[in-house]
Amino acid sequence: MAPRHPALITAAVLAGGAGTRLGGRDKGLEPLGGKPLVEHVIAALHDIDALLVVANRNHAEYARHAPTIADAVAERHGPLAGIAAACAACATPWLLTLPVDCPQPPADLAGRLLQAALAGTAPAVVAHDGATRQPLFALYRRELAESAARAAGVGQGVWAWQDAIGACELDFSDRQQQFHNLNTPDDFAAHDARFRSAD
Repeated sequence: MAPRHPALITAAVLAGGAGTRLGGRDKGLEPLGGKPLVEHVIAALHDIDALLVVANRNHAEYARHAPTIADAVAERHGPLAGIAAACAACATPWLLTLPVDCPQPPADLAGRLLQAALAGTAPAVVAHDGATRQPLFALYRRELAESAARAAGVGQGVWAWQDAIGACELDFSDRQQQFHNLNTPDDFAAHDARFRSAD
């Protein structure tokens, strides 16, 4: 059984995207395998009790799955505004973020990021899949809320902000396929087909 991290980590599912490649539909609420995509992501967080969803619309629908908050910056400033809001709402020492469009994130994501964070001094640890950094899969000290909000307010992206605060990367090349995300109707259909064939 995987270790649990209830006292140390709050997990925030970032669901604030505009869904442009889905015709403007809310990606996290799109059906996948008979249930909303957000349910798949939350189910993967079995080792964490404190959960948040960060969304800019359909709050009532998301609130059926987990406590839901909005971005920290009123205008749409991308996922960094969601990270800022989640850090501000976090009641545990560490905040784990992951995007709503990845239905099967690594089961050991939280544990490995936390182990690296506790072993070092960096304020954040970010997953690297062996080919590229995965900036939305990261663990942050909650004290970074103000820094994230300031950076989002001036239009800084997540990657650049992570570099600015001295985040370190952690190798997840053994889990590369689990960072696969869904963006288009074809992506959802293909994943649904794999889901049905696995049953």
